Amino acid sequence: MTARFFLLGDVMVDVTAIVGEPINYASDTPAKVSIQPGGAAANTARWLAHDGQDATLIGAIGNDPFGALVKADLEAVRVSSALATLEGSPTGACIIIVDERGERTMLPDPGANARLTVEDLPISSFRVGDHLHLSGYTLLNAATRAVGMSALHRAREAGMTTSLDPASAAPLSHDPAVLDPALLVIDLLIANDAEASILTGITDPDLALASLAGRVPTVVVKRGHLGSIAQRAGVRSQTDAVPVTVVDTTGAGDAFAAGFLPPWILGLDLAQCLGRASLSAARAVARVGAGPGSASPGQ
Repeated sequence: MTARFFLLGDVMVDVTAIVGEPINYASDTPAKVSIQPGGAAANTARWLAHDGQDATLIGAIGNDPFGALVKADLEAVRVSSALATLEGSPTGACIIIVDERGERTMLPDPGANARLTVEDLPISSFRVGDHLHLSGYTLLNAATRAVGMSALHRAREAGMTTSLDPASAAPLSHDPAVLDPALLVIDLLIANDAEASILTGITDPDLALASLAGRVPTVVVKRGHLGSIAQRAGVRSQTDAVPVTVVDTTGAGDAFAAGFLPPWILGLDLAQCLGRASLSAARAVARVGAGPGSASPGQ
């Protein structure tokens, strides 16, 4: 039986401004502006489907033009939709400023994402052998924290494997312990080095990895251009980043997760999982936007 991937978390529309020079505060700065679907969970779902995996996105959108854009894109890239359409709430949106180095700064408005409820979870669809990947934004937002934890517990009861991406270092730093309950019940943690440091209080990535590996069966720490490291059952692995011209780092971690999850759920060794994840992240940063667009797999 082929595993299905359920992705729970934020569903957004990104308004991306690519700037080629330092921003002129209180004046004008030339930019190239584009609009595309985004949101961490949605990005991972779209990359998984792009690679031929069975992906279902769980989340919430508004009954508005941005919501219609999201639904049309999910259909085009063959992501199954388990989205609640909420009247009176706008679809989440994010202003993204990408500087001359390709580094992004995000200004998110969660919109309908903050109104997701336990009743919106497609629990009846969960089955043994499937996988639930949770975006940390769901747990960082007090309004949806119970939804995220309920999904993790229900997935475990159904015999699924589970993973968590902490999502963002800045909001996590306000309350690092907020993810502690989730770390007790997940099978896989995929964090970047800043998030790993916040979760452990340890600045050295290797030591932070070892600390987290004492709490979660498989742990991955992403280190950007320095590559990634992982540990499972006492075995540590690492891989270099794939050389690429960076255009836009938005969604690099989401694409990394989409590359890591399929081989990991098949039980492949960590080196292979990290290698595929690095290739997936590289293709994401080489283009504008966080997802693959509506191109067919392999393009």
